[in-house]
Amino acid sequence: MSPRAWVLFVLSSLIWGIPYLFIKIAIEADIPPAFVAWSRIALAAVLVVPLAWYRGAFRGLRGRGRAIVGYTACEVAVPFVLIAVGERYITSSLAAILIATMPLMVALLSFWLTPAERPTGRRLAGLVVGFGGVVALLGVDVAGRPGELLGAAMVLLATVGYAIAPIIVSRYLADLDPLGPIAASLIVAAIALLPAALATPPARMPGPAALVSIAVLGVICTAVGLVVFFRLIIEAGPSRASVITYVNPVVAVVVGVLVLAERLGGMSIAGLLLILGGSWLSTGGRQRAAEA
Repeated sequence: MSPRAWVLFVLSSLIWGIPYLFIKIAIEADIPPAFVAWSRIALAAVLVVPLAWYRGAFRGLRGRGRAIVGYTACEVAVPFVLIAVGERYITSSLAAILIATMPLMVALLSFWLTPAERPTGRRLAGLVVGFGGVVALLGVDVAGRPGELLGAAMVLLATVGYAIAPIIVSRYLADLDPLGPIAASLIVAAIALLPAALATPPARMPGPAALVSIAVLGVICTAVGLVVFFRLIIEAGPSRASVITYVNPVVAVVVGVLVLAERLGGMSIAGLLLILGGSWLSTGGRQRAAEA
């Protein structure tokens, strides 16, 4: 990769490794999950929509309303709320580790949605290994704690949405400038979540740490993150760009431990390694690396 591509890769890995930390800070400041999600989406929309308009990225969206709504629900509106709800009960580190199961979810969904890509052999073994990591986390680390199990379930449900979103893009939106559907999804999500945000405002004025967290989530983790990843795909191609899936969970875990002093037990580390290893195998890691 070029030096520019490496810079973009590092930036993407860092930017998408820190949202869980700032979500946790905002949630612990008693900002309701729906308000956290809406705030970051609205801030991102203010920045991304003018850029998309300037690029002419909205061309071709006419007649694809259902695909945009589906993409919005799976990639933005629902997952952002679910993750914020989940982090009421679990650590930011555990949330990041569970989000790392997204490649596993994609491989699992292919059994039903894309028969031609059904995993066999090494990829099927990857699914077993990866979900073994999930079982280790939920069966050992949070066993017997209903609140944490609920939080983990919310995050895993969000991950299912993240796994469905690329399928929607590949089937209905792949011929468009990616910035167009992204900007449109931010508009739709901001409108859709506005009633929930108005119904559950913060009980009091958030403190400086919470306000900074919302600003970072909206400006850096959503708006800048989307643009940087968009540029990374252009510079390095989708195969290399997708490798951040295996890097940003590690960033999130390190940040959670160092900043929030979150406990990371041996089973959490083992679960993370199993999930990342299973994801690599289940998505054809060796073949993808060779192609890249």
